[in-house]
Amino acid sequence: MELIRGLQNIKPAHRGCVLTIGNFDGVHRGHQAVLAQVKAIAEQLGLPAAVLVFEPQPLELFKPELAPARLTRFREKYHWLAAQGLDRLICASFTQEFAAQEPEHFIQHLLLQQLDVKHLIVGDDFCFGKNRAGNFALLQKAADEFGFGLTPTASLKQRDQRVSSTLIREALANDALAAAADMLGRPFSLMGRVRHGQKVGRQLGFPTANVWLYRKKIPVNGVYAIEAFTKTGSYRGVANIGLRPTLQGRVEQLEAHFFDFNGDLYGQQIEVVLKKKIRTEQKFASLEELQQQIQLDAAAAKQYFATI
Repeated sequence: MELIRGLQNIKPAHRGCVLTIGNFDGVHRGHQAVLAQVKAIAEQLGLPAAVLVFEPQPLELFKPELAPARLTRFREKYHWLAAQGLDRLICASFTQEFAAQEPEHFIQHLLLQQLDVKHLIVGDDFCFGKNRAGNFALLQKAADEFGFGLTPTASLKQRDQRVSSTLIREALANDALAAAADMLGRPFSLMGRVRHGQKVGRQLGFPTANVWLYRKKIPVNGVYAIEAFTKTGSYRGVANIGLRPTLQGRVEQLEAHFFDFNGDLYGQQIEVVLKKKIRTEQKFASLEELQQQIQLDAAAAKQYFATI
C-alpha cells in the first residue's frame, strides 16, 4: 500500500481514485465493511482504492485532554489498513490552519483538484471544514454538480449493537478481551520496536523486552498473558503495560518476559497480543516483593496457556 504522508506530496499521478475519509482507529469490523465497499467500487471503476486519515486526530488537536486512548498509533493503523488490500493511504497533517479552511475549499482543492475523486464513501454524519460547517448535504450537492459518486456508510452491527472504536475501548477497560476481539475481527495487540531498558527485569531473573508505545493514553493497563510475534518467530509470556510505579516510571510502556527464550530482540518490530488479564498494575514496597509477584504472574500465565 502506497503511503502519501502530507497533502503536499500528492502528485498528478495520484489523481483519480475511490476514497473514504475517517480516523479508522483500530480498523475494526465496521471499518473493514466500509473498506470492502471502497475496494468493490474501485474494482468496478478500475481505479485505486484510497483512504484519507488525519494526524493528529482532530480531537487530539482541539481538546487533547478529552481525546480517547488510541487503539492504534499511526504505524499500526497503516499495518491493518494495508492488510485490507487498499492501494493508497493519504495522511493529512491536521493543523489549526487545515481545520480553518472553508468546506468548499476542502472539496474543490483536495477532493477535486488534487485527488480527482471519482467516488467518495463517508458517514452521513461526516463534518469538515471551518466550524465543522461542511456536511453530507454539501458533499451531495458537490457530487451532483461535479459528477462524482457519493455513498453514505452504514454502521455495522453485531447482535444489534453498533461496532465502534468507543465500544472497543470500553471492552478493553472492562477486561473483556474476547468482546474487543469480536469487534476488531482479531485479538487486540500492541506493536512497537524493542528498546534497551533499565535491565531491572534481568536483575530479578525475568529479562524483558521493552517496547515504547508512543501514545499519550493507552487503552489497557496491567499484567497480561501474551503471545508475541517477531520476524524470528512467536513466543508466549507475560507482560506489564503501564507506568511501572515500583520503578517510578513516568512514561507508559510495555515490558514483556518470554518463557524459554534467550535470544536478542533489540531493534526488532514486535506485535504483542493480549490473551488474558492477570491483574491490575500496582506499586510494591521493594524489588523483592515485585520479584515475588512476577513469579506469581508468570505462573498464572503459564497456567492459562496450559489450559488452552
